[in-house]
Amino acid sequence: MEKKFLYEGKAKIVYATANPEEVVVYYKDAATAFDGKKKGEIENKGYLNAQISAYIFKYLEKQGIKTHFIDLIGEREHRVKKLEIIPLEVVVRNIAAGSLSKRLGLPEGTTLPLPVVELYYKNDELGDPLINHSHAKVLNLATQEEINYLEETALKINKLLVEFFSSLNILLVDFKLEFGRFNGEVLLGDEISPDTCRLWDKDTKEKLDKDRFRRDLGGVAEAYLEILKRIKEKA
Repeated sequence: MEKKFLYEGKAKIVYATANPEEVVVYYKDAATAFDGKKKGEIENKGYLNAQISAYIFKYLEKQGIKTHFIDLIGEREHRVKKLEIIPLEVVVRNIAAGSLSKRLGLPEGTTLPLPVVELYYKNDELGDPLINHSHAKVLNLATQEEINYLEETALKINKLLVEFFSSLNILLVDFKLEFGRFNGEVLLGDEISPDTCRLWDKDTKEKLDKDRFRRDLGGVAEAYLEILKRIKEKA
């Protein structure tokens, strides 16, 4: 496939294609945390995340969730619809961990009585701050209708993914979603992987996600590989 370099991010490289409505996303092995302050390499992370994300996008599409995903090219590239990214990260939390534990004083591992949905402004210079609906509208990031759609869709995705990961004997602690506009529709974009989800083994509570990198726990590549292995066993 003919492709031309567009830009490089922390974890991916994006290429233009002959079709102006499509791009190719290459998943790198580079890993970052704490707004890019911590950097490293995770062996085969790009391959593992591309494979995991492709499977989950296909699963969500079958359940009626509209995404940017078209197909998997080779081992670590996705062909996707070119989105106008909405600069909001939508985070859904089922179990207290990370920043939620610190902000609310909840012990890590506390099961929440209902899913918590949070909005973060995608802005590296500001450190992706937590914002509310009014902030999003004042900054002209999205309309109220779009914000409502993002939150409603995130909760639908949460229900689907809690069940999906539960079938793999995994707890979906929390996860981040990104969306974009495409020909008048809002579609799910970015990726869904151990980079963007907190995933714990249901029995042992072992972390199988990027927290192993953030917290220097070791065994990062092995944890990501375990997720892909369980998905393939289920497929």
